[in-house]
Amino acid sequence: MSNGNIEEAPRSTAASVRGDFVVTGVSKRYGGVPALSDVSLTISPGTVHALVGENGAGKSTLGKIMSGVIPPDEGTMSLGGESLSFKSPRDALSHGIVTIVQELAIVPGLTVAENVYLGVEPSTAGFVRRRQSRRQFRELAKTVGFDLSPDRLAGSLSIADQQKVEIMRALSRNASIVIMDEPTAALSGGETEALHGIIRSLVRDGNSVVLISHYLSEVLALADVITTLRDGELIRTVDAKDATEETLIEGMLGHSLSSAFPEKVVAQEEKPVVLEVEHLQAPGVNDCSFVLHEGEILGIAGLVGAGRSELARAIFRDSKVSGGSVRLKGKDLGGHSPSRSIRRGLVFIPESRKEMGLLVGRSVKENVSLSRLDLVSRLGWITGIRERRKVNEVMKSVTVRAASIRMPVFMLSGGNQQKLMFARSVMCSPNVLIADEPTRGVDVGSKRTIYDLLTEMAGSGMGVVVISSDLEEVLGLAHRVLVMRHGRIITELSGEGINEQAVLAAAFAESTNKGTVPS
Repeated sequence: MSNGNIEEAPRSTAASVRGDFVVTGVSKRYGGVPALSDVSLTISPGTVHALVGENGAGKSTLGKIMSGVIPPDEGTMSLGGESLSFKSPRDALSHGIVTIVQELAIVPGLTVAENVYLGVEPSTAGFVRRRQSRRQFRELAKTVGFDLSPDRLAGSLSIADQQKVEIMRALSRNASIVIMDEPTAALSGGETEALHGIIRSLVRDGNSVVLISHYLSEVLALADVITTLRDGELIRTVDAKDATEETLIEGMLGHSLSSAFPEKVVAQEEKPVVLEVEHLQAPGVNDCSFVLHEGEILGIAGLVGAGRSELARAIFRDSKVSGGSVRLKGKDLGGHSPSRSIRRGLVFIPESRKEMGLLVGRSVKENVSLSRLDLVSRLGWITGIRERRKVNEVMKSVTVRAASIRMPVFMLSGGNQQKLMFARSVMCSPNVLIADEPTRGVDVGSKRTIYDLLTEMAGSGMGVVVISSDLEEVLGLAHRVLVMRHGRIITELSGEGINEQAVLAAAFAESTNKGTVPS
């Protein structure tokens, strides 16, 4: 500003606007395939309105339309009786509507504070006031209860901390309508409770929160109104007090779900060891040892930052190992690259499908065949017919739903993207599969499909390692459980000893004596 006065970070001019946000007859198609069909709903001030449904049901598409990310093909929207037409998220923000998207959108080369206030930085005469930005950041961080340094590069943060940056960015805009797409997927229990407190505070102040979540217990605990979508169509909208997990699942799937987890099949006799890890040392990993048997599902539990993902990456040779050994079927894995691990029969599904797992701009076919080009090529040239046949075969085995194997991966739902990584793994015919957060961001139906896949893989003789922040998932799938803390394996649980109390006791204990469960 030419007069030298401080220009405060812009505030939404509509932050104080109160009125129903009405969506009427909204439809959206991609390549002729309907993502939404004639959806109508009303979001009232001072309420949490939840959207539930399977992956591909249209929840995120509806959230993107309401927040100006994409335009509808048909239908209208209004706020407090005023007709709305958005050309961009900035248009939506000018009306007090902001979104926290499921796929993280941070700028890795900027600091945490710069990411939070990106586009709304406090400035004077066009120059950003960094000291004021950091002060505002610390005040906001204290309010929401997140422990983040404003000066740290966002790209160096864990997935969970990057999610916190996204949440703080949305809250810094002082919007009256906040759309949250899977906001707690990467947060720990304590951080999730803190976010729930923020949501309740927003609603008490008369704001509206649109909550898109696969955690039905979270939906029932927070929501006032719940809308269920299935295959792009609105199935029903009900008061949360009239809903249960069973009725929500039935609405989402079109039928009831008899059990969340497949039945555990326990071997009558101990199977041969397929993976041996001895005294492994790597960044975030301190002297870890364990064995994995054929046909076994081994769960690894622990708090955020305990070293679970670091252990997986070290075994897979995706990080620098400074000591110890890994043997696959009795032979030293050796090498210093993931490609060698894959060739030897060890595959890894990382926790972030967007950042570490998939080439989202490339086709489904390319993403699946990438891991074993030797199977679909001849004399160094990819054979199209062979590639299509093999890709269709493995996609069918893991039930990936895609209109065409030529379509780009970003057009798939989150659940189908996740299953695509399983298809790539199946392509490798591995002896060992390590899956880090295998069901993060997927719906209850896709979760069960993935659980069945993991169980079937173990049933075929493969050794499976499941790393998950969802304790119920670990308990429901694993034959044995390792609990980690501070980069070490604290204890091993098996049989009747696998229970929530034992896992939590070990995870929170100060003792680091492996093999004992602190009382």
